[in-house]
Amino acid sequence: MRPFLVVLCISSIAAAAVAASISTECVTEEPPSINIYDPVGTAVAAPVVKIRNGTIIGSRSGHVDSFKGIPYAQPPVGALRLRPPQSINRPFGTIKATSPRPTACPQVQNLQLNLSSLPPELEALVEDMLELPEPQGEDCLTLNVYRPSGATPCSRLPVGLWIYGGGFQNGATQLYNGTNLVNKSIQLGQPMVFVAMNYRLGAFGFLAGKKLQKEGSTNLGLRDQQLAMHWVRENIENFGGDPFKVTIFGQSAGGISVLDHMVINGGNNLYHGEPLFRGAIMDSGSIFPANSVASSKAQAVYDQVVEAAGCSNHFDTLACLRALPYQKFHAAAETIPDVFGFQGVDISFLPRFDPNDDFFSESAEVSIRCGNFAKVPIIIGDQEDEGTLFSLVQINITSSEELVEHLRTYYPEIGRRTLAGLVSKYPNHPSAGSPFRTGSENQVYPQYKRLAAIFGDLVFQWPRRTYLSVAAFQVPAWSYFSSYLYGTPVLGTFHSTDILALFGGGIGLISAEAVDSLQTHYISFINHLNPNTFSDSVVAETADQSREPLIPQVFLGDDSGGSVIDSLNRIRNWPRYDETRKLLNFGNHSNSIIRDYFRKKAFEYYVHHVEEFRF
Repeated sequence: MRPFLVVLCISSIAAAAVAASISTECVTEEPPSINIYDPVGTAVAAPVVKIRNGTIIGSRSGHVDSFKGIPYAQPPVGALRLRPPQSINRPFGTIKATSPRPTACPQVQNLQLNLSSLPPELEALVEDMLELPEPQGEDCLTLNVYRPSGATPCSRLPVGLWIYGGGFQNGATQLYNGTNLVNKSIQLGQPMVFVAMNYRLGAFGFLAGKKLQKEGSTNLGLRDQQLAMHWVRENIENFGGDPFKVTIFGQSAGGISVLDHMVINGGNNLYHGEPLFRGAIMDSGSIFPANSVASSKAQAVYDQVVEAAGCSNHFDTLACLRALPYQKFHAAAETIPDVFGFQGVDISFLPRFDPNDDFFSESAEVSIRCGNFAKVPIIIGDQEDEGTLFSLVQINITSSEELVEHLRTYYPEIGRRTLAGLVSKYPNHPSAGSPFRTGSENQVYPQYKRLAAIFGDLVFQWPRRTYLSVAAFQVPAWSYFSSYLYGTPVLGTFHSTDILALFGGGIGLISAEAVDSLQTHYISFINHLNPNTFSDSVVAETADQSREPLIPQVFLGDDSGGSVIDSLNRIRNWPRYDETRKLLNFGNHSNSIIRDYFRKKAFEYYVHHVEEFRF
């Protein structure tokens, strides 16, 4: 098809899709058109949206309007540092929301990750994925909105509300361009609005300890996210979205955040009597068992930040932290080891429960076990080799005994016998480790693949399976297992590669077919709370794609005798997760179905000790 015909085709689909979503009974007054000027001085009609606090001027690219850097809270600076976010309570006039790089919240530099064992092209990719966004600053509580350019307040399109990951220490809205996803939704005839919010990170958003607990100023990053949800409820209709058709979705720390929003307030997700969201998607993150905000570990982190900031001798250490210049407080926060440090995924800044506060009163695994969570349809899944990226630093671990001792630094309150029991469930042979299904290859150091398998299971696979063992019998649930980077040296299908697939940035590494498959299922779910609702024409175009070899579960370390049970058309029929425990296995050119039984004995051991494995 010639390029100009492609443009005409997409334009027709866009117009038809958006028009179909508009009620003939709905009448709205559009804001007057405003011209902006491109770099060569040409006048371009800009989309304009009026909301409660003012007027937002965006930009247009093809068939997608974008509005970047819209404030949803008062700047958390000065006296508002380390306090819950405050709604904007006054008009802000007119905002030109066209910046390509809205201010990111303060980040933590990843200094310890050693990528020298990777091939040069893979090293460059990972470095690019970990590059910190700029500019950064405390005045960062903004969000971005992407919509089909024909959308109006009458369109009432479903909304995907994105929460980025980054170990609760990195991430920004500017890293996630929603244009590709919205364009795909238009092509599928299922248009949607995409929203992404910034939230405070590191010590700015997740510092804990007794002083902050007493003041009610804990889990600030989660509170930021919830205030952004309130903003969506109150304003997204003006952008063409339906405030009652919101799906929250996120990856890594964003997936953990999504799970947390389903359990905070005792699982009550109502706002003014209506649910804030009707569906949830969790990529590579779900339950994250954590100790309380007043635990010894949380207090030790607070005390270290206070000491590094020079506030130890002050009568009110919290007031001292608030009075510090931005750069000095930021430097104090960076003295805490990061997520890619020697202890791997030993996250210091993260959501922690507070038994004295209804907002987040119990650890997530307790809420799930007791049924205290929002009952909404879900998608949840992981990558095959989640733990590899976090295991590149610990090169001096050469034996089972050293591995157990290393895990004791990671979980200091767990006895050596318990940790030795966990390690024993993972064979001391590289063929059983991660990246899985690669025999004795990719063993960077003697315990690398074994540690990667343990990290991937403890932090990602087992919490997902634990959550599903309860939720899948109470709500519609679909789960997946991604293997599209099988064979990638050292890392396999590693943590965060789902981002490349979801936002279409991995072409060349991840196939166009894999990107199309993931995006199509997600857009279907956001529109209909079912990942299998799409046009027959889309299925027909992809039905003849080649199929990859299916995954024998024995190579996943399975000890239950399970096996691949079926092949699957690249698009059609993602089965619900139920007592059969079927997972959709995303491959690079085709999908298959496997059962969620791999490494059964290790999982049963984890479940028996789950509350001991808190962070």
